[in-house]
Amino acid sequence: MTITHPTSILQSIDNSQYPNSMAQNFSWLHRGVVEIFPQPTDSDSESESLEKRLATTDRPLRIKLGIDPTGADIHLGHSIPVRKLRAFQDAGHTAVLIIGDFTARIGDPTGKSDVRRQLTQQEVEANAQTYLDQVRPILDFDTPGRLEVRYNSEWLSKLDLGKTLELLSTMTVGQMLAKEGFAERYKRENPIFLHEFLYPLMQGFDSVAVEADVELGGTDQKFNIAVGRDLQRHFGQKPQFGLLLPLLLGTDGLQKMSKSLGNYVGLREHPSQKYQKLQGIPDHLLKDYFELLTDLPLDKLPENPRDRQKLLAQEIVRQYHGQSAVDNIEAGDLPEFSLSKVEFPAKLSYILNASGLCKSSGEGKRKIQEGGVRLDGDRITDVDTAFQDKSELYGRVLQLGKNKFVRLVP
Repeated sequence: MTITHPTSILQSIDNSQYPNSMAQNFSWLHRGVVEIFPQPTDSDSESESLEKRLATTDRPLRIKLGIDPTGADIHLGHSIPVRKLRAFQDAGHTAVLIIGDFTARIGDPTGKSDVRRQLTQQEVEANAQTYLDQVRPILDFDTPGRLEVRYNSEWLSKLDLGKTLELLSTMTVGQMLAKEGFAERYKRENPIFLHEFLYPLMQGFDSVAVEADVELGGTDQKFNIAVGRDLQRHFGQKPQFGLLLPLLLGTDGLQKMSKSLGNYVGLREHPSQKYQKLQGIPDHLLKDYFELLTDLPLDKLPENPRDRQKLLAQEIVRQYHGQSAVDNIEAGDLPEFSLSKVEFPAKLSYILNASGLCKSSGEGKRKIQEGGVRLDGDRITDVDTAFQDKSELYGRVLQLGKNKFVRLVP
């Protein structure tokens, strides 16, 4: 898809300069941040104050963000730490994006009540490519020295038993069970498998391998980031700072944004679908969405909630698809298909044919089998997918391939 880059957080800064020659304005650093640790309020030490480290360093800091490609799609909630990584790039630092192709085969147990299904190497590799495609609009891939993309199989696949034992010896079972998810599962007598204990250690060893100065993550990642600090100390490195960002509530305004809950806005969704969902964000979430997903000044937002919703939809669609996409949406150019022309219950393959996206139901089935059909951004792969009533589809966007879309209307 054609993208225009999100507005730079520090447009006035010359990226060729090191941070200590820049104006000392760290508003970009703290925007949307829940916690930076360690960060004693009365300390002026560059080992305890990230602002001090930024102000005094004579080199770009190495800012780590790890993402495990456990699925194919990223939503706006996932974009928050990626946007902060871009902010560090704009401030002259080096983003180190770690694709957890090795750790994804274990799966982060954080927040999980049961063991994750272990992915195959082929599944992980396919997901990893889609992740890179989706973060490309956010990060600076072009300026030399501003981005390293690393795969943690580069070092984790080479750990021998001796090194693995050394990693295991840095933590006790009690420390592991203090991790929130493990503690809950142990209390409920849900099985905890030994390979799951390895995940925080391997994720922490990533920080050692890339010599991270700062690691970004959601508030649920504090334990894992702290393990990285401990391992860096163990291996004689200066411990990284942890920078924690909030978990975004979904479009329902109640629960964390999640594909499984259906309350998400996917980065690969059609611009019109993004626009429609964002115009319905509950009033009480608008400030958070603006703060975490845009660079717009929060003191200059419209007072009327309806105007705020429209501005939010315009800004995010513009970031990922360009101003022309906003103009086209507001001109109402997305084709519509009336479901009154279909007799329900109806198979999706028939709807593809009736809507004109496919020449026949047989072609519709083939496109579904090939993975070329999406509904509201979700890939449909079951050729027998059917809908009992047309009301299940009202307002949803049916997509074939990359460029064919229809909005389903009554």
